[in-house]
Amino acid sequence: MRLATWNVNSIRARVERTVEFAVRESIDVLAMQEIKCKVEQFPFAKFEEAGYHVEAHGLSQWNGVAIASREPIEDVETAFANMPGFAKGHEGPDAPLEARAIGATIGGVKVWSLYVPNGRALGDPHYDYKLRWLKALEEYTRTSLAGDPDLPLALVGDFNIAPTDADNGDPTIVPGFATHVSPPEREAFAALQTAGLTDVVRPLVPSGYTYWDYKQLRFPRNQGLRIDFILGSRSFADGVTGAAIHRDERKGDIPSDHVPVVVDVDLDEPDDDDRPMIF
Repeated sequence: MRLATWNVNSIRARVERTVEFAVRESIDVLAMQEIKCKVEQFPFAKFEEAGYHVEAHGLSQWNGVAIASREPIEDVETAFANMPGFAKGHEGPDAPLEARAIGATIGGVKVWSLYVPNGRALGDPHYDYKLRWLKALEEYTRTSLAGDPDLPLALVGDFNIAPTDADNGDPTIVPGFATHVSPPEREAFAALQTAGLTDVVRPLVPSGYTYWDYKQLRFPRNQGLRIDFILGSRSFADGVTGAAIHRDERKGDIPSDHVPVVVDVDLDEPDDDDRPMIF
C-alpha cells in the first residue's frame, strides 16, 4: 500500500492537481485535510474517474477531511472516542464537533485522516481546545492498541505541531512564545508516541519541512515547518519500506501551503522464513 497525507487547503480549488498527483505517484490511499467544503460540494467525480472511492466529512467552508482509496473503504467513522468539540463562547462537553477526523479500515489498516486544531495563540480558548483534542486522541490510541496490540493503525494528517526544533525553520515561530512549538503541544505529541505510535517518516527522510507560509517568501527561503505526519502502530511501522516528502508540490499554480507526505507499507506475511537477516 502506498499511503499519502496532504493538507490540500481547499479541494475544490486544487482538485485537478490533487488527483493528478495521486495518479502520477500511484497513491493507493490519500488522506486529505482542510477540504473546506460540505460533503455535497466535494468533487467526487474527479476522483472516481481516476479509480478512487472517496469518503468525506465536511460541515462548512472550514476544516474538513477526506480519504480517497483504490481499495474499498470500510467501517467509516467521523470522530474518535471522546473527541471534544468547539464553538466560540460555548463552554462544556457538549460543544459541537468540528469536521477534523475521518477514520476507516482499508486493506486491513485502520487509517485516520486528522486535522488537529491550530491553537491560534497561547492563552486562546482554541489552544486549550487543541490540547484537549490531542489528549482525547492519545487516549483513543492507547485504548485501541491495548485492546489489539497487533492492530495496523495509522494516524496521519496535519498535526499543527513541530515536535522538535529541527522541525521548525520559521524564524517568526519562537519556542515558548508561539503555538506549534510550545512545551505542552510538544508533550502532547510525545504522548502519542508513548501510547504506541512511531513517526515512520523521519527515520527514512531525515530532513525537510511539510509546510511553508504563503507570506514573506517563506518557501523560497525554505523557512518552513514539519507539521504533517504519518504515525503508525508497531505492526504498521514494521511494514514501512519507504517514505518521501514531496517538496515540489509547493511549486506551480495555486499550490497548497502544505505538501504530501508518502509511505510505502507492506503488511503481507511471508510464506516462509527464507528471508535474509538484516542487522
